[in-house]
Amino acid sequence: MKKELVATGFAVFCFTLPQKAIAAKFDALYVFGDSLSDTGNTFAATQGQIPVPTVNNSDRPAYISGRFSNGPIWVDYFGSQINQPGLTPTPFVALLANPNTIPQDGVNFALGGAQTGIVSSFPGFQDNIPGVLGQVGLLRQNLPVDPNALYSVFGGANDYFNGNTNVNQVVQNLTNSIGSLAQGGAKNFLVFNLPNLGDSPFGKRSGFTDQLNQLTQAHNQQLASAISSLRISNPDLNIYSVDINSLFNTVRATPAKFGFKDVTNPCVTGNFQQVTNICDNPDDFLFFDSVHPSSRTHNLIAKAALAAVNGKTIPEPSAALGILALGALGAAKVLKRKSTSINRVVEAASKIR
Repeated sequence: MKKELVATGFAVFCFTLPQKAIAAKFDALYVFGDSLSDTGNTFAATQGQIPVPTVNNSDRPAYISGRFSNGPIWVDYFGSQINQPGLTPTPFVALLANPNTIPQDGVNFALGGAQTGIVSSFPGFQDNIPGVLGQVGLLRQNLPVDPNALYSVFGGANDYFNGNTNVNQVVQNLTNSIGSLAQGGAKNFLVFNLPNLGDSPFGKRSGFTDQLNQLTQAHNQQLASAISSLRISNPDLNIYSVDINSLFNTVRATPAKFGFKDVTNPCVTGNFQQVTNICDNPDDFLFFDSVHPSSRTHNLIAKAALAAVNGKTIPEPSAALGILALGALGAAKVLKRKSTSINRVVEAASKIR
């Protein structure tokens, strides 16, 4: 894979140009997000039903190891390389089942179907599940914030796929999440923008390709502006920005150089609840199913994240262009108003059909 990156002139994907190089080392990794970052929470909470582990009426593997993909996802690849001997965050649902467990490498709070707010809905759960902001609330209520850890914030796609067109609110949820963690003492953040959602197999099939891509572009522009504002108002924060949009566009333009044979169609026939067929070589595909990347794609996402953290980043702060990200105080007020909802979310995480 390293040869592929060199051969294509793989750039450090950041929202802005680099300012200085750093050698990053973190005590732990905390992950907030949706199915693209879920390393087994949804699978455990649904008792091994979602994502489905095998093809219908077959022993043939479908989704692997509780990931929404055919193998390791970016969290796995990234965690194995960010430190030596690596960081393996404990899935939050595992902590619910074993409350005496002490997570040495951090915690993964990401859940399939999570949107960016306090709560979200998802098939298989009786009640709402934590959104990104709700996941941050769970950490703040249950665990200390480690200033030497890295905190990953990756979300927004499910908001737009579910019909939310309020880009301001989605981006505000993400910046409120960063603000709340920063108020608790977090210093290091890994923040991802979105690939063009309308270009995913689901987006193309939906008939709303242009609308989804317009939302994506607005989201990415406002997120970049919000991050710039956070950097200016909180100069002690290290916010590493990963430009997934540019990564996907580069892969689509030159798929063979990255080892892909199909960047348009999914490998899977079906979805994470029911798979009727699966291709012979999933890593030939950019997408494993209609919305989730293949493991090969996740490896590229991890390499982009590693480049952002270990390469020539911290990005140069630029002038805010539009919305001002809510600071830690504003985020804390939001979470305080929503504390009752978050308490219900803790219970909901273990209630499944």
